[in-house]
Amino acid sequence: MKLLTQEEAQNVDLELFNDYKFSVDQLMEVAGLSVAVAVGKSYKAGNVLVCCGPGNNGGDGLVAARHLSLFGFRPTIYYPKRPNKPLFNNLVTQCQKMELEFLDGVELCTSAQMEAKYDLVVDALFGFSFKGSPRPPFDEALKILKESKVPICSIDVPSGWNVEHGDPNGIQPDMLISLTAPKLCAKHFHGRIHFLGGRFVPNALQNKYQMDLPLYPGTDCVMDITKLSKM
Repeated sequence: MKLLTQEEAQNVDLELFNDYKFSVDQLMEVAGLSVAVAVGKSYKAGNVLVCCGPGNNGGDGLVAARHLSLFGFRPTIYYPKRPNKPLFNNLVTQCQKMELEFLDGVELCTSAQMEAKYDLVVDALFGFSFKGSPRPPFDEALKILKESKVPICSIDVPSGWNVEHGDPNGIQPDMLISLTAPKLCAKHFHGRIHFLGGRFVPNALQNKYQMDLPLYPGTDCVMDITKLSKM
């Protein structure tokens, strides 16, 4: 199974949008559902803090929160920087209509408060387009996530990591859910659980980028690749 570079991941997305005519919200819905299903297969239903950034990774998190609530989890959403765009506004409205709680303000709770209140954190702050260093308020949020003992489930790329080289000093998630195909940084992931999700990549695109993806079981939208990724 191939690990994608940052440029390859970006080009795959561009081809899905431009050539295959997928819409952003269409792929976001499949990705967010995949995250929720993988979490549901791996953890008992409980209180979940879903940390969402301003980009598409954050949108995946909002979708995941909505589905997690339908699976019996109790999500609370941290979404300090909200783009004023119809897509993201609609995702927020959907969560609000389902009576999901949003944290007020831009500051995250302390690590001690997090440990007392939440059983799991879904990290949807930054995706494969991230470069450089996190800016406020996300820099402090990542410090708190790193200090906390609450298990973290990262969507596609652990937030703050270099997409290709990882970050040994960054957050170290318990679970990683790679979307479309794992990124190069996945070889530096040493958590317990690694899932592949986003079962929407056309065969021609898989072949073009030589992804060599494993076959999903039955009609599942996710696959546990923990053993495969450690080979």
